[in-house]
Amino acid sequence: RKHMCHAMLLETVAAVPGMVGGMLLHLKSLRRFEHSGGWIKALLEEAENERMHLMTFIELSQPKWYERAIVFAVQGVFFNAYFLSYVISPKLAHRITGYLEEEAVNSYTEFLNDIDAGKFENSPAPAIAIDYWRLPKDATLRDVVFVIRADEAHHRDINHYASDIQFQGRELKEAPAPIGYH
Repeated sequence: RKHMCHAMLLETVAAVPGMVGGMLLHLKSLRRFEHSGGWIKALLEEAENERMHLMTFIELSQPKWYERAIVFAVQGVFFNAYFLSYVISPKLAHRITGYLEEEAVNSYTEFLNDIDAGKFENSPAPAIAIDYWRLPKDATLRDVVFVIRADEAHHRDINHYASDIQFQGRELKEAPAPIGYH
């Protein structure tokens, strides 16, 4: 199992939905001269958090040039596909993201199991993770994967909540956005 490579690819994709959703809601808010109910901030906060996941795994794995190229290509394809899906159906886009985040939770659970079983070295946490998540100075990779898994579970819940709101025929601005988790 190549947990680091899988995590990098997963986080490359996971960093896109919040940015796309936040950007499109931002533009919609500007066009309509109305508030978003905090959803722009919530989605951009999610995008930033996912970016920090990626930065952490890049720090840990030190990817080679071709791995970075794969990340670039995957991100380019997914951004455009997600952008189109969000324009066509935001509720579908949020539902897809919810399931993507559930896959991330499952992947990080497997990662934790392999660390606990001694199949993957529980190395010291990088400084970027210690600073971002305010972890203790002696934090380990297990601590980092644990907090990232919690973030992913939160993102899963936010996106399913957003999809549920829209499935009910309401706009996101009509329900309070879950802000300030990170």
